[in-house]
Amino acid sequence: MTVAINELRVRARRFSRDWKDAVYEKGETQAFYEAFFRIFDVERRAVARYEARVTLLDNTRGYIDLHWPGMLLVEQKSAGRSLAVAREQALRYFDALEHGAMPRYLLLCNFQEFELEDLDEREVTRFRLADLAKHVHKFSFIMGVDQRRFEDQDPVNVRASELVGAIHDALLASGYGGESLQRLMVRLVFCFFAEDTGIFPKDAFLNLIEQRTAADGSTLGQWLTNLFEVLDTPEEERQGYLDENLNAFPYVNGDLFEGALPMPSFTAELRESVLDAAGFNWDGISPAIFGSLFQSIMDPGERRASGAHYTSEQAILKVIEPLFLDELRAEFDRARRRRSPTVREAALRDLQRKLGTLKLLDPACGCGNFLIVAYRELRELEIAILKRLHPSGVSTAALDVSQLSMIDVDQFYGIELNDFACLIAEAALWMMDHIMNRRMGEELGRTFARIPLTAAPHIHHEDALEIDWNEVLPAGECSYVFGNPPFVGSQLRSTMQGRQLQRAAGLNGGTGHLDYVTAWFFRAGQYVQAEKAKIAFVATNSITQGEQVATMWPVLLERYDLEITFAHRTFEWSSEARGKAHVHVVIIGLAPRAVAPSRRVLYSYADLRGSPQRTEHAVLAPYLLDGGALADPNIAVRTSRTPLNGLPPLSYGTQPIDGGHFILNREERAALLTECPAAAPFIRPYLGAREFINREERWILHLRDAEPALLTDCERLRKIIQAVRAFRRRSRSPEARELAEHPNRFAQTCAPEEPFLVIPETSSSRRSYVPIGWLEPPTVPSNALRVIEGASKPVFALLCSAMHNAWLAQIGGRLKSDYRFSTSLVYNTFPVPELGDDRLQALSAAADGVLDARAGFPDESLANLYDPDLMPSNLRDAHRRLDRILDRAYRRRRFASQRERVEHLLGMYERMVAPLPANGAAKRASRRRQ
Repeated sequence: MTVAINELRVRARRFSRDWKDAVYEKGETQAFYEAFFRIFDVERRAVARYEARVTLLDNTRGYIDLHWPGMLLVEQKSAGRSLAVAREQALRYFDALEHGAMPRYLLLCNFQEFELEDLDEREVTRFRLADLAKHVHKFSFIMGVDQRRFEDQDPVNVRASELVGAIHDALLASGYGGESLQRLMVRLVFCFFAEDTGIFPKDAFLNLIEQRTAADGSTLGQWLTNLFEVLDTPEEERQGYLDENLNAFPYVNGDLFEGALPMPSFTAELRESVLDAAGFNWDGISPAIFGSLFQSIMDPGERRASGAHYTSEQAILKVIEPLFLDELRAEFDRARRRRSPTVREAALRDLQRKLGTLKLLDPACGCGNFLIVAYRELRELEIAILKRLHPSGVSTAALDVSQLSMIDVDQFYGIELNDFACLIAEAALWMMDHIMNRRMGEELGRTFARIPLTAAPHIHHEDALEIDWNEVLPAGECSYVFGNPPFVGSQLRSTMQGRQLQRAAGLNGGTGHLDYVTAWFFRAGQYVQAEKAKIAFVATNSITQGEQVATMWPVLLERYDLEITFAHRTFEWSSEARGKAHVHVVIIGLAPRAVAPSRRVLYSYADLRGSPQRTEHAVLAPYLLDGGALADPNIAVRTSRTPLNGLPPLSYGTQPIDGGHFILNREERAALLTECPAAAPFIRPYLGAREFINREERWILHLRDAEPALLTDCERLRKIIQAVRAFRRRSRSPEARELAEHPNRFAQTCAPEEPFLVIPETSSSRRSYVPIGWLEPPTVPSNALRVIEGASKPVFALLCSAMHNAWLAQIGGRLKSDYRFSTSLVYNTFPVPELGDDRLQALSAAADGVLDARAGFPDESLANLYDPDLMPSNLRDAHRRLDRILDRAYRRRRFASQRERVEHLLGMYERMVAPLPANGAAKRASRRRQ
């Protein structure tokens, strides 16, 4: 986006004022739209034509008021005219256009009223001219920014999960658990679902429990045992005198009801819980609920250890739509718009056959949510094709409906370590198959059920990092690899997981800070190498930040000749289960270079819980930025021991390694001074990041230069030194044990004698600026602060700027969600522009402005001053003045976003570390841009 949203709103308000009196279609339309496009810094003549001629389907001629091929069609009317008439006329033009010229957006307008329709998202926005500023973001597509919504799961699914969870929890509390409980829960949910969706006769299961079991629950277990046996027995093999209520149930097959289960003892309350769930309307419930059910059942400790998080349908669509659905839907759209009936039918049949050949692999499939939603969406597309091929439906005489569908569950492959999850994935895919068969029957006028089950999905109970994926599905047959691998941070990996990651990555120098999820990226790259399958995984956003980028991405992309084809930058999602987990994630799509598309799609989130903006790029870099301007788009920032940017050296604060014995709170300091007043010169203020930001007090005993007599005369000091010595002697660290011989010294001492600049090691990601500032002797900084001695005002201005904050947020690592400042990765690599004397003076003055604004609140902590909800307006204005001065030093054109800042800085970094000739990577990048 080349214009910031606030600037767009200002321009939109001005436009509304300027055109509030416009009324006449013929006389004012062109001037109106010339001004409208200038709101977005786009010249109308560069993209759209007035009075574009089109031959309508009835062979008459029409003229589109404004046409931007492939993007926008405008139908303009005079003030007061009906927009319904305008829409009818616009749709006639739309139907007559060639496929490539068909726009995504229709704009209907009569100067005072607007109606914008997004045909892809089926979203209509209506507003008056006076309210244009409130809706101007809807037109961001004019600047190449696309709003994209991803629909989430119906909340009714959550209610269903809660009903099932209540049964599970009550059974578990009764002492019935383990595999028996797991298998029973899957069978019960299938029964709940089956009687509301036509697999069982309507209410057959509910009536069986309600009418045939005892009210106290004592006979419920036996009736369930009988039912499960019947469901696993073909009708022709059943006993002749079988109870008629049981005999009404069909044969299911598919191993779902194979084998007897030890039954729990049911109570009246448990029976009521089963009846509540059976009485719930399961028609329309997504089988993806099984993933939520599984999460409800799993032990929380086990869930954390395995890194399991269960993805909502919204997040799944964010993976599969750009991976393959968008392309397939576009192919369908092109086929259905072919003018020749013969050509149109051939194209539709070719597409259906293509759908029947696709094979999809989820190598960390869990309960199969990704496979389930993907299956549903492919079947929906197939149904749309069949409706075009059979507009009047299908009669029995014409064709058996069971021969219509070319998609089946055996095209779907999964690998999962948990055997219960494998069972759930298989059952849920069969449920989804039944739902889609019923949908197809409704659309084509026939009943279609695939019971008993025949084809089966290929769900393998294996460890995906220990098995050759080709044994599950040969790579040459695979179309797409996708899913949500386990999230386990580098510090939480088990020894076994570390070895698995080491093998998958194949890195000589070890895996360093890599998260466990990266093993799936390496294995997928190896799997698709020299083949045509495309990849998309959900992952922790940490793999696109900090040290992991340099360790993982250049190796992965170069070794397996992959390209990043689409990506969602950081957003927040949660599962649909009870106790749902909130996680910050990215989604990354990859493809072998030979089959990668020419344009790459990036989804960016201003609101981590909101809808993304869609932009297209020639190349995407591993930081999920536009890499088109980089000689090597796979470049990654690497640690440097010294500043590459001309900034003064940054040092660590004091590290005592004392077990906390030298550090004093207010009460401890007062007690020591009461007993030993002579210790006062050796008690210094001691500040770490928390104390500096929050105005908290702490002190440290700085005894290195203390006279022995002082220590002899003060028993409390002697005890402190003895405690420090004992702590160091017990330490596992050789450095600490060696230091025990000098108990009045610190492991690292930083006690500047002049004012010094400090930077907190960690800072909240909510803040727009890292709160840095000066401290004065005798204050001692802890090792949670970074120190610059003798720093100038321009250095302060650089480090508390929006440019530096953007670099820190992207290049630095995270501690939970907090920014983690790194000397070697962030400070030493931060690109600094050329700063002449005039700019240095301007930056000094801007720095004074920030410090003066802070000084106006002497009793406030930096935590309050830099809280985005509490930040004083004069301090915010001072920072903005500083940013404007520094931004102009980087480039003349304004930065519209933090992403744009990082893209610019990354280009500067590349020139800073490699000002060099076109090497292999640069040539490769050039080929991509061409």
